[in-house]
Amino acid sequence: MDKQIFAALEIADHEIRLIIGEFFNTRFNIIKVERVPVFGIEKNRIVDFEVIEDAIKKATDNAARTVGAKIERVLLCIPSVNMHRYPLKVSTKVESIENVVTLQDIRRSVKKAMATKIDDSLALIQAVCVKYTCNGISTRRMPLNEKCDDLVVDVDLLCVEREVAFDLVRCVENTGLHVMDVYIDIYAIAKEAALFEQTVDQNVIVIKLERQSTTLGLLSKGKLMNSDIFGYGLGNFIDSIKAKYDLPIDTISKLLKYNARLDESTYNNQPIYIWANHGDTFTMSEKELCGCVQNDVQKWLDDMKIICDPILKASKTTVMITGEGGELQGLATRLGKHLGVEVKNYTPETLGVRYSGLSTCLGLFFAYKDQLPINGYTDNSVDMEQFEKTVQYKEKTEGSEEESITKRLKGMLFEARK
Repeated sequence: MDKQIFAALEIADHEIRLIIGEFFNTRFNIIKVERVPVFGIEKNRIVDFEVIEDAIKKATDNAARTVGAKIERVLLCIPSVNMHRYPLKVSTKVESIENVVTLQDIRRSVKKAMATKIDDSLALIQAVCVKYTCNGISTRRMPLNEKCDDLVVDVDLLCVEREVAFDLVRCVENTGLHVMDVYIDIYAIAKEAALFEQTVDQNVIVIKLERQSTTLGLLSKGKLMNSDIFGYGLGNFIDSIKAKYDLPIDTISKLLKYNARLDESTYNNQPIYIWANHGDTFTMSEKELCGCVQNDVQKWLDDMKIICDPILKASKTTVMITGEGGELQGLATRLGKHLGVEVKNYTPETLGVRYSGLSTCLGLFFAYKDQLPINGYTDNSVDMEQFEKTVQYKEKTEGSEEESITKRLKGMLFEARK
C-alpha cells in the first residue's frame, strides 16, 4: 500500500492557506483545509513576523486536531518576486555497467546544474528538468533504462529575490515546522492546472489575482519563461466599496465574488444585501455594488492589456485567471473581450478545494510528487505513527457504533413482527 501525507502552505497577502492531502495508491484525497485571515504582508514581503507565525501555528494546530497527528513538515509556496530563469544544457556521462540511463545519472545532472553561479540577490528555488536528450532523441519523460553513452538534460534554474524567499522560510521554521521543499507560485499553479502540456503549440498567460497584487506568468514550450508582479489587486476593488459602505472586508469580498456580475451592461436596483447599523437599516443593489468598482475594473483591464499585448501579438496565446480573483463572476469575459483572446477562470476539480484561491497551494502537491523520483525523499508531513493510531481508533469506534445501531434496528424489526 502506497500512502503519503503532505501539508502544503501558502502565505498569501491576506490569509494563511494550509491543505493536508493524502496520496493513497493512485488516488489523491484532501484531508483538511485551513484558511486563517492575517495581516503582516505588504508587497509580497513579511512586515510582521510575529503575526504571521501566530497565524501559521493556528492553522497547523487546527489541522492537527482534525488529522489526529502533529504537523511536522510543509511544502511552501514562494511568490514570484523578481523571478529569473537560468536555462542550462547539462551533459552527463552514463555510468551504469549496462550503459543505460538511471536515476543516479539524472540526479548528477541536476546537481551539476545547481552548482551554477547565480546572482547574489537571488535564491535558487527550483531546478526543473525540462527535456532529456538520449541518442539524439528528445523527450519530456525521464529516459530510464535507455541505452546511451551521454545524457543531455535541459535544466531551468528558477530563482526569486533572496530576501523574500529566506524570510518566508525563516518565518515558517520559527514555528517549529520543517520546510520540505519550496516552489514558485506560478509554477505550482501550472502543475495543478496541467498547463505545461497545453503549451506545445501556444503560449499560456497565467494571471493570479490576489488582494494586494496581480502576478502574471508566461508559459511556453513546456516551460515557465517569466513572471512578474503588478501592484494592483482585488483589495483596490474592495477599498472602493468600503469607501461608500461601512461593511467588514470579508463581507465586501463575498459580495464582490458571489453577487457582482462584472460583465453585464445594465443592472437592476433590486436589493442583494440588507444590513443594520446603529439601529438603521441599509440595502445594496447589484447596480450600486458594481458601480463602486467599475473604474477599478476598467483600470485593471487596461493594465492587463498593456502588459499582455506584446505576447498576444507575437504568437497564439490563451489566458487563465486564478487566485482569489478567479472567483469573480464575469471578469474573464470582460478581459477576453478586452484582449481579443480566450480567457478562462480556473477552479480546481478536486473535492474539498474547489476554490480558485487554493489553486497555488494545491499545485504544491503535484509539483513535489513529480520531483520525488529525483530527490528520493521519503518523509511525510505528519507523524505517521500518531496518524495510523488515530485512524485505527476511529475505525474501531465507528465500527462498534455501527454494530450497535444495526443490532438495535434488528431488535426493533423482530419486536414489530411479534
